[in-house]
Amino acid sequence: MKKTISMLLAALMLFGLTACNSNEPAGSDTGTNPSVAPSSGNDGGKYLNVMLSTNVMSLDTNLATDGDSFEVIADCIDGLTQMDAEGAAIPAIAEKWDISDDGQTYTFHLRDAKWANGDPVTAQDFVFAWRLGVETNEEYGYMFGDGVGNVKNADAIMSGEASSDTLGITASDEKTLVVELTAPVSYFPSLMYFPAFYPINEKFYSGLAEGTYGTSPETYLSNGAFILESYTPGTASLSLKKNPDYWDAARVKLPGISYQVVGSSDNALTAFRSNTLDLVTINGSQVASAESDASLSSKLKVTGAGYMWYLTFSQTDKNAQGGKLANTNLRLAISNAIDRESIVDNYVMDGSLATYTAVPPQFAASATTGEDFSADQKKFADYCGYDVTKAQSYLEAAKSELGVDSFEFTMIYGNNEGDEVANVAQAIKSQVEENLPGVTLNLQPMTKAERLDKMQNDNYDVALTRWGPDYADPMTYMGMWVTNNANNYGFWSNAEYDQIITDCTTGAYVTDYDARWAALYEGEELVMKEAVIAPLYTKSNANLIADGVSGVEFHPVALNRVYKSASIG
Repeated sequence: MKKTISMLLAALMLFGLTACNSNEPAGSDTGTNPSVAPSSGNDGGKYLNVMLSTNVMSLDTNLATDGDSFEVIADCIDGLTQMDAEGAAIPAIAEKWDISDDGQTYTFHLRDAKWANGDPVTAQDFVFAWRLGVETNEEYGYMFGDGVGNVKNADAIMSGEASSDTLGITASDEKTLVVELTAPVSYFPSLMYFPAFYPINEKFYSGLAEGTYGTSPETYLSNGAFILESYTPGTASLSLKKNPDYWDAARVKLPGISYQVVGSSDNALTAFRSNTLDLVTINGSQVASAESDASLSSKLKVTGAGYMWYLTFSQTDKNAQGGKLANTNLRLAISNAIDRESIVDNYVMDGSLATYTAVPPQFAASATTGEDFSADQKKFADYCGYDVTKAQSYLEAAKSELGVDSFEFTMIYGNNEGDEVANVAQAIKSQVEENLPGVTLNLQPMTKAERLDKMQNDNYDVALTRWGPDYADPMTYMGMWVTNNANNYGFWSNAEYDQIITDCTTGAYVTDYDARWAALYEGEELVMKEAVIAPLYTKSNANLIADGVSGVEFHPVALNRVYKSASIG
């Protein structure tokens, strides 16, 4: 089965995609009643009943932070582009676009599309939304800035040095949008289907009470395939109905989608067996039984979830026994003491891939060669692998350098991020303590929100965490380890690395694709050589899909599931 799953995942390799940062799409312990009746639309058509793994707290594109929320937002709103079945950027609200010779000016020509209240979708809707995004500078504001979108003046606005009306986006008329960049971005059209770049109807938004946008059907306005029908932030269910005025309505076959939050994989399987849910995700412990069950095996589909689980280490003297994890040899010892193959085979068990690179496999491919950036999982074998002898050698070097014989650290992890996470944490603890005499790794479970808060505020020793790619380029990971980046949870700093990233985003290599690719490998080697993180595995999803359901598109980046071509037979 593992071989079959690996082949399926290899077939998911996407070329030239942008990613979706589900920024750590999270599981949830919030359950729902699996016996609730399936939903039907007002026209009598059956809604597609879909499992969500976490509660949707906001449908505001500037406040949403997880993959489930992004999925629902993308059901309801179209950006300038959308994904095709292979993940490439194709026209959506923009029916075409022009690119200047220097690659720094995009002119998008908008089609005739409507908001659900009848207003036309205009270029000004994008100007308003993007300015709001950099003004609020929430979790995804960084996507406008240098290193990702490179939108002119975005960084200056987010740092308070310029006003939002200087952002490099203008509406030359109602149907023409001009975007100016500080440097070329080869994947820019693909960025446009990430929700941070979606439009907002300014008149509608301004007429709402402050802070209420996206909190109910009455405070949310769609221009996409579906309209929000029922929703309360944090509730265990929400529903969408088909938008009859969608510009591409003829493509949309579903009368609606009914989402149910199911935190337990057991409950998900029960709901699927009882025909309450048509699409669910099960955990690894259930995959083998599903494979051997004649009623389920044909309904099982393994897809790349996109994100990578890894360990991050606090390298400051605030933590880890006065900063002992700032010692590179100690971090290398821990990384090489972990048996990743055992973890994916015995604890995750859903087709996830053991990972030995800082950039995970199967989401970013070279535009010139088509080769997966991380196809070679042995390229950093000198620094990352399962080698107890090497791990103990690193440990002895660390003991000598630090002048101590024992270490005691605490590893934090989420207790609402998926059924297997606690088991993975326990496996890491056992392996590290068994293979590294003198090292104690205590475990501290907590909610995902608490874990993130501790990492962001440098209040931890070791964290079991994950990151989902926002766009299909290695930079979606490598940008995290730049000095003072908000996602650089280890507070690592390396001037050589910072220069490489600058050269690849706004400097010497931005117009030389192959040179940029080579430089990114050099940067990744620095991350691995210094064990800034210990990569663990790249996650897969084991999906059960009801008979008759077809056309659901699965992607490892940006938007994990898309329903515009889905139908129920």
